[in-house]
Amino acid sequence: MILLESHSVIIHDVLTDRFEKASRADIQFVDYDNVRFRLSTPEAKTVLLLSMAIQCWPDLARYGAREHLEQEYAGFLLPEAQTEPEYNVSLTIDLDKIPAGAEDRAALVSHLSLLKRNALSAPFLASFAEQASLQASYKEPAGAQVADLPPAEARGELKVVNYREQEAMFIQASHDRVTVVFSTVFKEETDRVYGRVFLQEFVDARKLQHLQSAPQVSYSSREPPLEIRHVPGLQRTEDVGYVTFTLFPRHFANPAQALATIARIQLFRDYLHYHIKCSKAYMHSRMRHRVAEFLKVLNRAKPEVATAERKTASGRTFRSR
Repeated sequence: MILLESHSVIIHDVLTDRFEKASRADIQFVDYDNVRFRLSTPEAKTVLLLSMAIQCWPDLARYGAREHLEQEYAGFLLPEAQTEPEYNVSLTIDLDKIPAGAEDRAALVSHLSLLKRNALSAPFLASFAEQASLQASYKEPAGAQVADLPPAEARGELKVVNYREQEAMFIQASHDRVTVVFSTVFKEETDRVYGRVFLQEFVDARKLQHLQSAPQVSYSSREPPLEIRHVPGLQRTEDVGYVTFTLFPRHFANPAQALATIARIQLFRDYLHYHIKCSKAYMHSRMRHRVAEFLKVLNRAKPEVATAERKTASGRTFRSR
């Protein structure tokens, strides 16, 4: 299967080209999950303006996305008052002030092309920090009656990110794990069948010995999992599925590993539906090929009609015109 890239290829390619030679630009495009971008040069060709509009920005801002982007893009991020209209975040890049070295320029381009990932990282990073705090303050119940007590669990805030229309991402930290739940909508019956097959593979793959350290995955159709069952307004229809990932501290033990985990898990919904569409396209192409082969067999099986020569009583031959 193909792993989707967490950075924006268009931003990466355009910035790489403009870093080599400055020129005017006004490029608008859409990334996964209806995230809109605009790369323009409103003032001068040496000053690039990169703006992003994301549907779930109010949710992300509530969990510290603005503050996180200020740390990641210090010197580039514009204040809210100067953000481009109809967009949530704007970065300004002065081509006269970019690094001179090729490696430093490539690193800057890669960092700027991860704008969407870094914005969506805020609730995950907050939950990872919350898990560490809960783990440090957690105490096992003591006493003779421990076995009779229900398992105690300290839980943090349930973070809800409505990243698409009718679809959301739920993140909650506990003292020993971070739970991530995706709600996704399958608009067609065939999508539900393919999705069930793919998700069952995710569940079964962890049984392999070399994947024992992978996050636990569970899937439920129609009925939401226990972690979010109390949330009001959840859909309970046949076309809705819920996928739960259980992340343990080993999956975000250091900053590099945490960012790698975030980059993969936040693209899960796009990864799933992308491969559903690829599988349907492959099946359709194979069906068309098989039908074409059957038509060839049927054409070869047609009997040849023998045309007998017909003559009149006087010996003349009939001719068809």
